[in-house]
Amino acid sequence: MFELWREDIQVVKDRDPACRSTWEVLLCYPGFRAVRSHRLAHALWQGRFRLLARWLSERSRRRTGIEIHPAAVIGRRVFIDHGSGVVIGETAEVGDDVTMYQGVTLGGTGKEKGKRHPTIRSHVMISTGAKVLGAIEVGEGAKIGAGAVVVHPVPAHATVVGIPGRVVRRHGQPVHEEEDLEHGNLPDPVQEKLAEISRDVAKLAVRLATLERRKGASNVDQSA
Repeated sequence: MFELWREDIQVVKDRDPACRSTWEVLLCYPGFRAVRSHRLAHALWQGRFRLLARWLSERSRRRTGIEIHPAAVIGRRVFIDHGSGVVIGETAEVGDDVTMYQGVTLGGTGKEKGKRHPTIRSHVMISTGAKVLGAIEVGEGAKIGAGAVVVHPVPAHATVVGIPGRVVRRHGQPVHEEEDLEHGNLPDPVQEKLAEISRDVAKLAVRLATLERRKGASNVDQSA
């Protein structure tokens, strides 16, 4: 357990350039505290101390703003940055070296029993506000863009953006035209569609102006 905690501290220091010391991780990082608490709650759950495990997870949620069901499986060196509003459901599985940002949901899509939450393989990055829903798998090394809603399986080393989520890159090669895949600069399909609509409106305005000029010239000719 203490070896896992040391790894959890080190991963915060490695992945967050704002982190300055071990004490800062221990005192100021809710993601670290939530994962640490979950490891104990998960052990209690596996030991069939289910009510105590749920109480501990709820206590952690109130203190950190991060809700992780004690039955969820969380791998090693998982980093939840900022963390407020993160929800990880009962049958979710998260692999090693996964990074999640605030507002992420690993949720279900109904009230069915059994496996109903996502499986996130190792080295996945899930950006701010993304929702991964249902018993789907997100392949190793995949990236989920900010605000994406993912309801279908994601291949390994793919990048997914939009609502519903769509693959825009696989193994570093673009599937659709894009320029940059940094966490804060992923393609925005909504903005792209708005830009396309704006271009179409501009074209219609030009055509309308041309028709009005022709109509005005025709009226002048008839009056003459």
